[in-house]
Formats: sequence, C-alpha cells, structure tokens
Amino acid sequence: MPPYVYLYYNECFSGATAVREVFEETGVHSEFRSLLSIRQQHNHPGAFGMSDMYIICRLSPLTYDINFCTQECLRCEWLDLAELAKTNDTTPITSRIAKLLLHGLKQGFHNIDLTMEELAAVYSGMFYQLYHRQLPPTLKS
Repeated sequence: MPPYVYLYYNECFSGATAVREVFEETGVHSEFRSLLSIRQQHNHPGAFGMSDMYIICRLSPLTYDINFCTQECLRCEWLDLAELAKTNDTTPITSRIAKLLLHGLKQGFHNIDLTMEELAAVYSGMFYQLYHRQLPPTLKS
C-alpha cells in the first residue's frame, strides 16, 4: 500500500488527544508516533489578539475505514503522500509536512521525529511528557 497521510492540526496537544480527536472526527483508530512540528503565529486576523499554535503529529493508522463527523469535517479522504507533496492545490504547511513525511519514509523517521518521553515531575506521583529529538541510549540515564 502506498504511504497515506492524515494530517491533524490542533491547538492543544497530547499524543492521546490527537489519537482521540482523529477517531472522533474520522472514525479511524490510530497510534501516536511522534510530534513532527509546531506552527506558531502572533497577531494574525481571526486569533482575537492571541497567539496561534498548531501542533502537527505523526500517527500510524490501525484502521482505514473513514466514517467522518459531518459537523467537524467537510470532506475526509486518504491521500497519496507523494501526490500531496507535489500538488499546488493545498496550503504551504500541508505541502511542507507532506515533504517532511516523504523524507522520513526515505531517510528514516528518526531524522524528523520529536519523540515523547514521560518523566517524573517535581511533584510527587505526577508525570509530564517531554518531546525532543531522540537521544543516544548512553545519554538517556
């Protein structure tokens, strides 16, 4: 099967949030793989004077049947990643992310992914997720 992509953009983020939202909006079960990038803007129209931040993550589909929410999506379909990367009929961010994903497929996702590691917080019994490029095993301890 050729590589397909579902790009998910959200203003608030956790891997679990992305997986849940993709299921709610598309009916596709998926697994969080990595954070790919963050798009950030200040003072743009429609943001009510606030900063705007999109978190872009990479998920692996566990199912492929689409049953999308018509209240959330106008259209939802699987797209061939190579076609998406070269089309002019998309936004610059979608084109860039498609090219980034193609690069990951060819050169390895370890070259593009920001992976998640759960670490103990300073508050007893609490944890947080830290997203970063992979560290060599010798530097993890």
